[in-house]
Amino acid sequence: MPNRESEGLKALGRTTRYADDYAPEVLETFQNKHTDNDYWVEFLCPEFTSLCPITGQPDFAEIRIRYIPAERMVESKSLKLYLFSFRNHGDFHEDCVNIIMKDLVRLMQPKYIEVVGLFTPRGGIAIHPYANYGQPDTPYEQMARQRLLNRYASL
Repeated sequence: MPNRESEGLKALGRTTRYADDYAPEVLETFQNKHTDNDYWVEFLCPEFTSLCPITGQPDFAEIRIRYIPAERMVESKSLKLYLFSFRNHGDFHEDCVNIIMKDLVRLMQPKYIEVVGLFTPRGGIAIHPYANYGQPDTPYEQMARQRLLNRYASL
């Protein structure tokens, strides 16, 4: 088995330590070996929890992350630890989705990324925020705009 530390990975293959609160510093990347072609990477995270910043009660969601990588890719165990760090963090649904997207953009600088939060209903209302990003001055920026504008066009 290769030495993960030589690849810059600290969490993979180690005892899992969970953060007490929001911890973007746990995110790690590795080199994309297929930069010669575009492709999608999708993470489905059905056990996301955060806290309502007003009541302190838990909110539950499935977070869906889809991206087209550039040079770096997010390591999945570090992503899991990062998402777990929201469990004791108080933020609104829309904030959580935008924070996740912006942290991943800073981390990887992907060509394109979108994050969707499918939050379970509270008080009879479900909230499903969507945020996306495309690298500026590229076709991916135009793609982000089109996907955002057409997200609910069929409703």
